[in-house]
Amino acid sequence: MSNLRTSRTRLAAAAATTVLAALSLTACNDGSGAHDEGAAATTSTSASTSPSPSAASTGSTGSASSAGSTGSTGSTGSTGSSGGKSSGGSNASASKAPNTSGSSGSPVTCEGSNTKTVATSMSRPLNHMLLTVTNTGGKTCFLYGYPSVQFADAQSEPPVIEDSQPQAVVTLEPGQSGYAAISLSAADGSASNGRTAKSLTVYFYGRSMSENVGTGAHPSLPAKGTYIDDSIKVTYWQQELSDAAGW
Repeated sequence: MSNLRTSRTRLAAAAATTVLAALSLTACNDGSGAHDEGAAATTSTSASTSPSPSAASTGSTGSASSAGSTGSTGSTGSTGSSGGKSSGGSNASASKAPNTSGSSGSPVTCEGSNTKTVATSMSRPLNHMLLTVTNTGGKTCFLYGYPSVQFADAQSEPPVIEDSQPQAVVTLEPGQSGYAAISLSAADGSASNGRTAKSLTVYFYGRSMSENVGTGAHPSLPAKGTYIDDSIKVTYWQQELSDAAGW
């Protein structure tokens, strides 16, 4: 009986050992279990390494952001440069701009120092003299009213022919000329105090016509002199020679 029990016990133990061995082999050959462990490890590894791509992405984004910032700075620099050019252009433009103080380009009154006056005898009308005043200055000048003439022995200024007054003040650009005529004597000799004058001074009126301004002109007369009498009179200054000669 004792031997039978011992035999059964050994058989049971052997059977148990066999079952355990089979289970162990089954566990070792279970591909699903092995792969699950590998997947878990891969997942864990992926999870642990995922920040690196994220970090790379962040770094790339940071680089792009930095590049964008640089581009923005470049744009700002360009804008600044553009502003500088605009300012420079404005300054250059300002440096070339004309003087607007009015002193350099303002017209002046024609008078002896900025004009040249020439006196010539006219064959028609008879007993007339033509005064030609040329602007020799660098500015436009105005011939106001009429010439204030004084022959050497004259006691007063000859009167003006009122009907000869032009519609506008005679304006002379540099180099241009204005004209006036002097009726020296009566054609029929009816006027009194006929005499021969050897010198002539021409004075110029200012805008107010109240007095002479500047210096007078001293045009030459013929060597034999010029005959005048009390009928002497002058025309207003004229822009055209023909207008002066018509009186």
